[in-house]
Amino acid sequence: MARSSATRLLSSLRGSESNRFRPLAVLVLNGAELGSGWRAMSTAARANEEKEPWWKEAMDRVRNIGISAHIDSGKTTLTERVLFYTGRIHEIHEVRGRDGVGAKMDSMDLEREKGITIQSAATYCTWNGYQINIIDTPGHVDFTIEVERALRVLDGAILVLCSVGGVQSQSITVDRQMRRYEVPRLAFINKLDRMGADPWKVLNQARSKLRHHSAAVQVPIGLEEEFQGLVDLVEMKAYYFHGANGEKVTAADIPQNLEALVTEKRRELIEVVSEVDDQLAEAFLNDEPISPVDLRMAIRRATVTRKFVPVYMGSAFKNKGVQPLLDGVLNYLPCPTEVENYALDQNKSEEKILLPGTPSGPLVALAFKLEEGRFGQLTYLRIYEGVIRKGDFIINVNTGKKIKVPRLVRMHSDEMEDIQEAHAGQIVAVFGVDCASGDTFTDGSVRYTMTSMSVPEPVMSLAVSPVSKDSGGQFSKALNRFQKEDPTFRVGLDVESGQTIISGMGELHLDIYVERIRREYKVDAKVGKPRVNFRETITQRAEFDYLHKKQSGGQGQYGRVCGYIEPLPLGSSTKFEFDNHIIGQAIPSNFIPAIEKGFTEASNSGSLIGHPVENVRIVLTDGASHAVDSSELAFKLAAIYAFRKCYSAANPVILEPVMKVELKVPTEFQGTVTGDINKRKGIIVGNDQDGDDTVVVAHVPLNNMFGYSTALRSMTQGKGEFTMEYMEHSPVSQDVQKQLINAHGANKASE
Repeated sequence: MARSSATRLLSSLRGSESNRFRPLAVLVLNGAELGSGWRAMSTAARANEEKEPWWKEAMDRVRNIGISAHIDSGKTTLTERVLFYTGRIHEIHEVRGRDGVGAKMDSMDLEREKGITIQSAATYCTWNGYQINIIDTPGHVDFTIEVERALRVLDGAILVLCSVGGVQSQSITVDRQMRRYEVPRLAFINKLDRMGADPWKVLNQARSKLRHHSAAVQVPIGLEEEFQGLVDLVEMKAYYFHGANGEKVTAADIPQNLEALVTEKRRELIEVVSEVDDQLAEAFLNDEPISPVDLRMAIRRATVTRKFVPVYMGSAFKNKGVQPLLDGVLNYLPCPTEVENYALDQNKSEEKILLPGTPSGPLVALAFKLEEGRFGQLTYLRIYEGVIRKGDFIINVNTGKKIKVPRLVRMHSDEMEDIQEAHAGQIVAVFGVDCASGDTFTDGSVRYTMTSMSVPEPVMSLAVSPVSKDSGGQFSKALNRFQKEDPTFRVGLDVESGQTIISGMGELHLDIYVERIRREYKVDAKVGKPRVNFRETITQRAEFDYLHKKQSGGQGQYGRVCGYIEPLPLGSSTKFEFDNHIIGQAIPSNFIPAIEKGFTEASNSGSLIGHPVENVRIVLTDGASHAVDSSELAFKLAAIYAFRKCYSAANPVILEPVMKVELKVPTEFQGTVTGDINKRKGIIVGNDQDGDDTVVVAHVPLNNMFGYSTALRSMTQGKGEFTMEYMEHSPVSQDVQKQLINAHGANKASE
């Protein structure tokens, strides 16, 4: 695209903004045209300042948002309307539709049952010349690394609240998530057509329960059955929604009976915003008239810096108030360049680097979602910096592999549009790129990752096996795919029993994967009892001197090893050390690796409960060999038996995983919850007040945390929530050690 046509396109865009509510003022930024524009500019080496407005204008017209809400607040209904008004879908279907179609965003049975979003990752629509990427935010913050990655792809969010239910427990959780990841947001009070709708009550709840610094930017015209339209407090105009699906928006004067309320609410809006915005405060204190443009700019500044939350109103089901909300997304939520994104420089031990987020820098892109498509793996990328082109070579920083981009597409729900290139701030998908969720791609000039590469160790394991022998292929295919999608999900093989063992971050984490194997791959899996990953270690030094001698006609076996085992010092970087301190040729040097292998093998299974032994150092000081009968096998067996013989003399103990548990519960349940933690042998290390909630931090053995989510719900009437992360392995008490050893003995006897 030549420079002049780019300018014409942008000036026509500016013109279309004046018609604010036209439902389908659609700009299709065709990838190929965009691509040629970039190339034309880079080849004609123009001055830097001339180039800057072009990409800046394109970046200003992108919004990456998520829609989050308490269950049944109307999130899916709102998304359905957004897609309809922006021309993405051409007819509206209800969530539990009588027509049997169902809403566009609800496609899987598992989504409908559990109320969690699994499948679609991003859909995009165009409103008044702006591109809005709507990204699904996974609801469960507790377990997977996925959530963090999905949230960091967002630049802004809409928090949907029900005008009858108000601020509910899940609204608090969702808001806390947004705060944790520093996401600017708008609030939308939905369902104003329902009996008992009271938006002002909900606004006060948002201020008290969510600690929102917020004010309404609209006033409803009538409530419940009389809900007709909305008054915009910034523009001071009334808007009514006509047509079969509310697509015709008409502006009118403010009804006389609402003039006093509107004046009061506008003054309140200006007051609240001027508390956090100096420019508006100055005009407000000097009693200067505040124009709609000044007020809009002030609200934008305060919202982008997360000091203010504008509150919109409407009824998605009755098709009222959705178009002004879309305008609010454009007016008040940040574009990609206004959000601070940090990368971790792997060359400087994960030092934080602020990315400018411009297309002129080196390429940095994050794979935040994988999907099995008809044509193989589809990888969704959020581009943070630079430009990605079809046919380019890109480098996966996490694996170091160089990959060619075979096909670049932009997603329209489940349809695709091929594009030639995409720049910073956009969300695209690539085919045929082999990677895992959370991998970072660059052009090779930098080694940045968008998320830390340290993945927490799994803390819980389950034995799984397919019920029918025929479905083994599908079963292993499912496990391979899930391992790629989620680095905290591991698959291993139990050498003794031959069972497949899956490991993850908790009960719910593993349950969801077992369920997905059943749903998505049609494989019924048998699930064993959950197992905690215990470890064993020694606490004192013990000597060994073992002779392995076997004569069976022909060449025999002969090997003698002497030395000692001792615990490694605290905080050592390795879990197992082998040192050879033999002077001379008591044991020929070619047998030393076999001895090390024998000790390593023996330490994989301790004699207390059969779990791996760690933090142990083995020192070989002497030995003996035979000219004919000594062999690698003989010395390996000598090492295994020597370890087993001296292990009990080294006073071994069992280590169990201890979790750092953070609970957030309403203060009235504090006593019950802390009592329960003590009962589970937890140590409370912190107790803080956060508004009406109490935050308790405790260290609790994982073995005592089974079924805790259900217990916490019943103790706190469903209002409590907890997060649990692995802290360390620490020794168990003597009585627990006896129980574990007896249980292990009983299991072995029954086998």
